[in-house]
Amino acid sequence: MRAPALSLSTVLAAAVLFSSPLAWGFHAKDHVPDAKQLAELQAKAAAATPRDQPWLYAEIVHSMTDIATAQFQAGQDQQAAATLRQAQGYAGRIRVSLLRDARRLQQAEILVRHTAFRLRQLLLGASLRDRPTLEATMRQLNQVQSEMLNQFLER
Repeated sequence: MRAPALSLSTVLAAAVLFSSPLAWGFHAKDHVPDAKQLAELQAKAAAATPRDQPWLYAEIVHSMTDIATAQFQAGQDQQAAATLRQAQGYAGRIRVSLLRDARRLQQAEILVRHTAFRLRQLLLGASLRDRPTLEATMRQLNQVQSEMLNQFLER
């Protein structure tokens, strides 16, 4: 008995899915910022003009998500949860900074969307103990993303 033939589109879709680092979260070849790089980014955001802050805060949230992913994969669940709580604080800053005229809003929205996608992938393998922190961070990022899209569409 022969196996059914696979279509070219099915084979291509599987190749893209299994080769994509986004599909399975963080890979060793991805760059995870160290504490110094994160501190520099945080200082840059604090000193930035209000128009530039949403983008920089989105970069910080994205970097913290990468750090938390690496921490979860290393078995450092408590540190990862603490990192995600910090990321929630910066996501809140994005929301506050959106009240001003934001520059690079579209790029910030794309980065927030990518970060939320990474968190959803991380949630798939998370323990029950870690899920509430991940879910709270995702909810906040989804709210930020909605507000960004609304502001972008109002322009």
